[in-house]
Amino acid sequence: MDRRHPLGTAALAAVAAVTAYLVVVRPRLLRWGATQAEVRADFPGREIVPGGTRSATMATTIDAPPAQVWPWLVQMGTDRGGWYSWDRLDNFGRRSAHRVHPEWQPIEVGDRFIARPDRSQWWEVAALEPERFLALRMSLDLRGRPFDPVGERPSRFTDSTWSFQLAELPGHRTRLVVSGYWSLRPRWLQPLMSVAVLEPSHWAMQTRQFTNLKRRVEAGSRTTR
Repeated sequence: MDRRHPLGTAALAAVAAVTAYLVVVRPRLLRWGATQAEVRADFPGREIVPGGTRSATMATTIDAPPAQVWPWLVQMGTDRGGWYSWDRLDNFGRRSAHRVHPEWQPIEVGDRFIARPDRSQWWEVAALEPERFLALRMSLDLRGRPFDPVGERPSRFTDSTWSFQLAELPGHRTRLVVSGYWSLRPRWLQPLMSVAVLEPSHWAMQTRQFTNLKRRVEAGSRTTR
């Protein structure tokens, strides 16, 4: 007769589910759409976040040249073109742009891509190589307040980049690789936050952005042709 206690059975099931996630699911989330070479290759911007560790590397191919992908990236921001992801989650219900806006195209290092309607948080342009690379940086203490990364860091903080690398492929296509670097203090909290929160949420938002970017850019490319 099976005398296993219901709590013991539930614990075993939970352990099995966590193990399956860590062994089978998580590795796929961390390299969604990316080749082994893209995952292993050096990714630009390592020097931007001191002590940062490489985050997930995700990629997609867009049937349009980098010159037609770039304008959609540089107009991101809650107060501009949005993020092309789940608008109700990351853009406070505001619809992301469905066309390129010429007035939002000029950007330079130090510009802010606003992340909240009250302008209390933002992604700052940390590195810029037109039509090839864009690095956005967000530096917050653990109360959600921005700090100047040039100065002394708070004792508890999160400092990260969200970066876009574009490479032209034959046939006027673009390989878009997204990755970055992340540092969090206290240090012991970083792996826990990464596995439990950052990685699954980033996967959900980034894959959605890829889908919407492809749809918008490729529609515009067909119209141009």
